[in-house]
Amino acid sequence: MNRKNLISAGVLLLLAALTVSAIFKGNDMTAVFRAMKTLDPLYLCAAAATAVFFVSAEGFMICYLLRSLNYRTSAATCVKYSFVGFFFSGITPSATGGQPMQLYYMQKEGHKVSDSTVVLMTVAVIYKFVLVVMGVGILLFYHEPLALYLKQYLYLYYLGLFLNTALVVILLFIMISPRCFKGIVVGGEKILKKFRLLKSSRERTEKLVEMADQYHEAVLFFLKNKSKIAVVVFFTVIQRGSVFLLTWLIYRGLGLEGTGAFTVMSLQAAIYIAVDMLPLPGAQGITEMMYKTAFSMIFPGAYLTASMCVTRGLNFYLVLMLSALVAMWCHFLSGKRAGAAVPKML
Repeated sequence: MNRKNLISAGVLLLLAALTVSAIFKGNDMTAVFRAMKTLDPLYLCAAAATAVFFVSAEGFMICYLLRSLNYRTSAATCVKYSFVGFFFSGITPSATGGQPMQLYYMQKEGHKVSDSTVVLMTVAVIYKFVLVVMGVGILLFYHEPLALYLKQYLYLYYLGLFLNTALVVILLFIMISPRCFKGIVVGGEKILKKFRLLKSSRERTEKLVEMADQYHEAVLFFLKNKSKIAVVVFFTVIQRGSVFLLTWLIYRGLGLEGTGAFTVMSLQAAIYIAVDMLPLPGAQGITEMMYKTAFSMIFPGAYLTASMCVTRGLNFYLVLMLSALVAMWCHFLSGKRAGAAVPKML
């Protein structure tokens, strides 16, 4: 990792430490641990599997789209890209570091930058689009209960929904406008040259223009094959729903009943929408605070903190640790390939 990512990881650890400190400070942890012990192991395993599936599902979609562009790639390889993306998204503000690192490793393994960019942007746009549609649906048909549960955090929900909607519009415009994308690529190179971060190179500029043209061709391919986009949209709905279902599995695993799956999943979706675009690595701190407010009338007493610790532990920290291992493995393999390539160049 470079210095910027190391700083982001340090901020993440600091926020995690402050969050844990806040949890311990305001709670009877003996009662919390006692509540956690009542969790049914079967439900715990199902919830853990759901968390892993959530990240892996992105890899399946990347694989499907790459194969549509005639790349011979395995699902396991693409799942690796999704875990790398989750790790760098988790340690960078507003999840900005994931896609650049995915693009880096995809290019290292022989995928065209233009095709990889289209695939990753397609997955990102659909991911955000599905989240926005869910958010609008909750707002229209579940507004009163939402306001009741979220209380003072309702404004964050509005903000998150607005930011996600704006991002979807911007990404769609960039995708379908070849002139806009080419302008961003060439303009970005000019800015880097102006600050002397890049040297002038006619060959590089021509390659960037060629990449922009290839990018537009890939976009046109997907626009002409709407059935493939429909498949990704459908699978994204399942993916998004899986991480919301995780909270309900913990609810049932703790032996609680009386609140339906729809309510629990809707509240978890609302939290995701609210914190998704906030400039905090992993949305640390605010996610836990919103969780305790939103679910205060659903999880009684010590079960509230217990459920939060388990839910957050599975859908973020567990997956982040697995993703860190995958990212280190990718870095190791990349180094080995670079070393192996040296004799061939001599």
